[in-house]
Amino acid sequence: MRAQAIQESEIVATAIFSCVSFLLMGLVLILFFYFSRKKITQKELEKRDLEIFHQREQLHAIIVTQEEERKRIAQDLHDDISSKLNIVSLNTHLLSAPNLTESEVKEITENIIDLTAKALENSRKIAHNLLPPVFEKFGLNAGVEELCAEFETSKSVKVFYKNEIDFDEKDIDRHLHIFRILQEFMSNSLRHGKATEIKISFSDENGISTCNYHDNGIGFDSKNAENQKGLGMKNIESRISFLKGTIQISSEKNKGFTANFTF
Repeated sequence: MRAQAIQESEIVATAIFSCVSFLLMGLVLILFFYFSRKKITQKELEKRDLEIFHQREQLHAIIVTQEEERKRIAQDLHDDISSKLNIVSLNTHLLSAPNLTESEVKEITENIIDLTAKALENSRKIAHNLLPPVFEKFGLNAGVEELCAEFETSKSVKVFYKNEIDFDEKDIDRHLHIFRILQEFMSNSLRHGKATEIKISFSDENGISTCNYHDNGIGFDSKNAENQKGLGMKNIESRISFLKGTIQISSEKNKGFTANFTF
């Protein structure tokens, strides 16, 4: 009987030990999953906060760029169009002055016609900068061809352009972002990079639409993050984000500038 009682107590002890072990293992697993899940949730929150911050930065860059563009247009209208129309108005009033000779009337009239023609031409240029008619009518490829031709008229840069993509006319809103990115790159190449050659190509790489851009300008140290914090670069990144693409930039001093982006 005594041996049986000892055996039963050992079985009970073993059972209790097993239960406690299972409970401890369960507790450990619960704590492990709890802290793992908490860590994952924390990382997800941090990632979401970073995405929100990045989106805010992009939105701010777009807003600032738009405001700068509005100021530039307002300045162009005020300095050029408005001033010319003011002179036209003054000349028109002069025509009502008494005792004007025939030659004076002719001279004033010619001034009015000349200034009006110049005001019309400059207003067309301002409208063209907002949205080139060729781009709107014939699409991205024609718009980029015209852009390259315009830059070449400066006689200071040669532009080589190649396109292997058949752009869908329905995507004109998306294509406008690509056009603006190239405008920004080319302006920087000419104004800051002092480039004499620019190469642009569109290609389909494994089903992904890609643009390759290169100039032979003075370049800069692209590894220095400070060199990529300008408003223009933020605006470009915002447009790339809208296109759901990626961009890689490479540049060294005296070795030109290269950018590859997808869209």
